[in-house]
Formats: sequence, C-alpha cells, structure tokens
Amino acid sequence: MTSSSTTTQTKSEPGRVSTPVSIMTSAPAYSSLYTHWLPPTLDPAAVAALASSAVVPIQVASLLLQRGVADATDAARFLHPTLDHLLDPYCLHGMADAVARIQQAITASEPILIYGDYDVDGNTAIVLLMTAIEILGGTVRYHIPHRLRDGYGMQAEVLTRAAAEGVRLVISVDTGIRAFAAADEAARLNLDLIVTDHHLPEAAMGLPKALAILNPNQPDCAYPCKHLCGAGVAFKLTQALLEAVDPQRAREKLLPSFLKMLVIATVADAVPLLGENRVIASLGIDGLRRPVNVGLRALLAVAQLDPAKRALTTTDIGFRIGPRINAAGRMDIASEVVELFTTGDPARARELALKLDQLNTDRRAAEAAVMAQIDAMLAAGSIDQLGCLVIDGDGWHRGVLGILASRVVERTGRPALVLSHEDGEAHGSGRSIPGFHLLEALESCHDVFVRFGGHAHAVGFSLTSARVPELRERLQQHATVRLTPQILERKLDCSAELPLHQIDLPFYQSLRLLEPYGMGNEEPVFIARDLALDAAPQIMKDEHIRIRVRDGETVMKALGWRWAERVRLLALDAGSRIDLAYRLRMNEHPDFGGLELEIVDLRTPVSH
Repeated sequence: MTSSSTTTQTKSEPGRVSTPVSIMTSAPAYSSLYTHWLPPTLDPAAVAALASSAVVPIQVASLLLQRGVADATDAARFLHPTLDHLLDPYCLHGMADAVARIQQAITASEPILIYGDYDVDGNTAIVLLMTAIEILGGTVRYHIPHRLRDGYGMQAEVLTRAAAEGVRLVISVDTGIRAFAAADEAARLNLDLIVTDHHLPEAAMGLPKALAILNPNQPDCAYPCKHLCGAGVAFKLTQALLEAVDPQRAREKLLPSFLKMLVIATVADAVPLLGENRVIASLGIDGLRRPVNVGLRALLAVAQLDPAKRALTTTDIGFRIGPRINAAGRMDIASEVVELFTTGDPARARELALKLDQLNTDRRAAEAAVMAQIDAMLAAGSIDQLGCLVIDGDGWHRGVLGILASRVVERTGRPALVLSHEDGEAHGSGRSIPGFHLLEALESCHDVFVRFGGHAHAVGFSLTSARVPELRERLQQHATVRLTPQILERKLDCSAELPLHQIDLPFYQSLRLLEPYGMGNEEPVFIARDLALDAAPQIMKDEHIRIRVRDGETVMKALGWRWAERVRLLALDAGSRIDLAYRLRMNEHPDFGGLELEIVDLRTPVSH
C-alpha cells in the first residue's frame, strides 16, 4: 500500500452508501481511495446458463449470481417481487401466542400499551401495529421514551404507571429483547408482555420473561429473513392479525398500504434489501407513487419530493425522508412522528412536517459543530487511531452521536464510539466496519456498562464517566488482535470490467431491473481502464468535478462528488490517462442529459 490516506465506504445516513471522504497526509498523488478494486470471479458458463434459463441479459445474469441468485425461479422472484412473496408470519417463533393474546384483548376491550423507540424504525413500528389493532376494534395507547431523559430501552416505571391505569397487555416494538428488568417488573405487575424486536439477544443471559417473543434472531426461530428491521417484525404481527380476520381485504388493500410506511423504516434502518426485505422495498417504493396518508404527503412536500413527477428511490428515503423523521427523536419529542402519520387533518400534518424539517436543520447544525471539534482532535493526533476509536466530549448533543460515529468511521476506516459526558454519566453510540463485530466488542467488557445493545455494525450504550478510560483500554485490547490488516484494507467490490463502448441505453435499462438498491443489493460499480481525459477537469463549487473521458471513439461525461482537491493533487490535465471505477447514471436534463458516469474511484497508471 502506497498511501497514508484514511478512507472507507460506510453508511453516512441510513439507507445510502456515502462517497468516500479522504484525509490526506503525505500520500503520493497517484494513490487511489481504495487499496483494491475487486471484480467478481464467476464461471462464464454459469452466467450464460442463468441468462438463458431466466431470459435476462448476460450482464443481469452476472449481477444476479453475485447476489446469490442461481436459478430461473429465484431470478424471477428477485426481479419481479409480488405480495405473494411475503413470508408466512407464523414462521416467526411465538406468533400464534402473540396473535391469540391480542385477539383476546380486542374482544375484551382491554387497553393495550405499545412500547416503542424514538427512531424512525420504532416510530414506524408503532404506527403500523397501532393502526392494525384499531382497525380490528382494539384500544391502543403508546409510549416512546425521550432520548435524553429516558435513554434507550423499556423502563420499569413506565410499566408500573400503565398497570395502574388498567393496562394488562404490553407489546414492545423495536426494543425489549434485552429488557430483563422491565420484563421482571411486568411479571410482578401481572402484565402480559409481547416482545417484538430485531436486535440480537443477550448471549449470556438468554431471553427476557414474556408471554411471546417475536424476533427472527432468537434461538430456535427458523424464520428465513433474519434481517427484518424492528418495524418489519411489527409488520409481520400486523399481517397475521389482519389476515386472520379478512385475508382478502388484508391482501388487496391493507398490506399494500402498510408497505408504504414500512419501506421507510426498512431503508432508513439500513438492513439488507434481500429476501423479504427486497419485497418490502420494491412494493413499498412502488406504492409511494400514490401516497394517501395525510402525514406522509405533507412530509414528502417539505422534503421537496413529488412522486407524481418522479419515482422515489432508496436514496430519497435514506437522505431526505428518514433523517427528517429521525430528527424528532434526536432533537425533540418523537411522539410527534406518530401524530404526523395518524392525523387526518392536513393543516396539522403540514405543521408537524414543517417542524420535523426544522428539527432536521437543527440536527445538522449540532452535528457540524461537534464534528468540527472531532476533526480538530483527529488532525492534532490526540486520538489513538490504532484500534477501536473511543472519542468523548462534554455536553455533546446525544441525539447526533450515532451520526458522528459514522462520520468518524468514514474519516478513519476504523470502528468508532462517540460519547458525551453529562453529570458524571457517559452516553454513546458506535459504528463499525465490515469484519469487526461491534456488539461482540462491547460484550467483551460488558461489566463497564450500565446498559448496552445493538448489533454487529451499530451499538448504543451508557456508563459512568469514570469508567470511560477503562472502556478505551479494554476495547483496544479486544480490537488489537481482531483488526487485522486484511480487515482494515479498503476494498471496493466491483461488478464487472465494462469498457465505455459497451454502454448503451438498453444496458442501462437492464440494470434498472435490479432496483431498488441498498444494503446487500448495492448499486453496481464498474471498471473502465486506460481512459484519456478529453480536457482538463472542470471544477464545480470548489468541491466537485466534471470530466470527459475517452475510450477509443467513445466519449462520456463523468461527475465526481467532492473530488476537486484530489484531482488537484493528481495534476490531471487534457490527455491524462486514468482507470475509473464508476456507477452509471442517467442525466434527465432536457438540453444536455443522457447517460453519464459517477466517479467512485480513480487511478492513474503509475499507481499499478
């Protein structure tokens, strides 16, 4: 490796892979952002056989094989998802008990408490389950913890108040799998508890006490799709409840409507868009062409998205819809999201949507202020960057710690925890890199935490401020033997070598069969080698570049986001030779639109 540039490709907002950000030191100007470009290794005969049997272009067959789709039946399901491809909800362990108890509560007019979480996943789960139970005649109330006052997870005192108010059934959504104290309190209060969650169970302590637990990741659950988001698990319960009463109405009207909301949580929570999640994403995005929900329409309007003019994408959800919903829980009261999606008053919906928009602006400002401090710390070398980074500060806004951790991972290429100290307590969030299981890292020093949870790539936790140095030391010990050079290498998975002369409109249209893109079904990245610059790079807004590249007689435009400084270092000019890793784009401009390239990485021949 010839560069000391520290970069990676990670999630900067849920639902989209960000353009790599480079911190340059004394790196040679010819070094690329990634250590390796990795084209797939496929059997040409297998690609040809799939293309023939599935009746798809050879390029699509290659991409399907890279995604584990190996026969015509699976290819048809992947390329043309339908409602019939939703899995049987009763494959989830505990579903029959959960449905029976909720039906009993509805029949007896028992008030039901739904206990949610403050992010887009938890908010959406509440809306889905509450709407379904109310359609069936049930009485529902809900509780969303306040991020700053209550912290993450179920709290015993909330259950105590609910029991005093006559609640006999509590259903958790997107939380609860590690809520042992709250579950014990529910049992003491004679509350029936149904846990619906997708987070990983506690390895040592097992499962909390509950009447039923719905979680595809619990032991002995054979549910095929292990990567449902929290709202996805709540949706499966919703599906079972609605289909038990009127299967035809559920299939033809209700479930398609619910998918419009569920796709937002599925994309925003950055779960793999494969298997059932692909069905949810595909049908949900298609349904968003025709939004009916008053609150959803108001939110799309403030995000300046008009599905009547342009079909929405996972990028729209990940960057423009999801962050506005999440901003409520990060900066204020998340319950207003539930009100937004359940109100029938257009004026109130617009008022709430505008508030979410402003909160998102406030969130970006808070994030930028703290990120400037962290950037200064990284530049000054005051943070040990050899293992799992632990970065802390006083009074940092706790609502943006997860985003900040993602930013640090982008800048350093290493797993990172970001913590904020307040009144002797430290609250934090962490994000990881492929190959380093962050929840296992926290479990290696579980005794330092007051509480913690999450999964391989993202965690949340709290501990006393006095124990942060111990946390830093023990995580360093854990990470030293696990963060191998192979894990730390910046590898770019590419889909194929694709010279420019092979690109045309039919090829681009064939690629669109694989949409929607997202985690696990990333947008294809192609490689074109030994291209010539037709002219010097054009710098746009001091940050971005536009270039024209030539491959023999074929000339195409390419756009590079935040590539201006790097191009200056490379000293590229007319006639310079480059290799390009790129995504294919369609520019819709009426005057100068057409197919063009988006730069993912760029190399000069001297770097080979």
